[in-house]
Amino acid sequence: MGRSLLLLLMAIALPAVAQIYKYTDASGNTAYSNQPPDGTVAQPVELPPLNRVGQQQPAAAAAPTPATAAPSTQASTDNGAVYSTLELTDIPTQEALRANNGTFTVGVKMEPRLQRQHLLRLILDGVPYGQPSNVPRLQLVNIDRGEHTLGVQVLAGEQVVQQSPLVPVSVQRVHKP
Repeated sequence: MGRSLLLLLMAIALPAVAQIYKYTDASGNTAYSNQPPDGTVAQPVELPPLNRVGQQQPAAAAAPTPATAAPSTQASTDNGAVYSTLELTDIPTQEALRANNGTFTVGVKMEPRLQRQHLLRLILDGVPYGQPSNVPRLQLVNIDRGEHTLGVQVLAGEQVVQQSPLVPVSVQRVHKP
């Protein structure tokens, strides 16, 4: 019985959620207060629930590679997970990529594996390219010769969850006059 009495006293002593009141002051301005002013009509304000931010786990530190040297944009997913590795593979870094018809594929390396609710989408020269896919091999078709940048985004619906660094690539293809 002593323990239940203690719990009851603690429940009574806990502060209640503060109520906010809206009213018009003597100068005609709208004002807000946690106590209704004397002699003034005040309306209680319905507040939305408070936002809560969970603690994020730091991503594992890895030595930067040429494809990951630039910072990536990392946002947490619904369960707080972040892809610790997200980069394009199968792109030559020291020479031009030879694609006679401008068609080639790139791979996506990611840790952990792609979550079921996420899709991958290429970024070509800063613009989304192609349809989102859940396959870590993405194809580019009829890309003009010359210098480009490539990256990959992880999407949850239309929202970008994370984006890899943009990687420069030089496409070399046969020129037909």
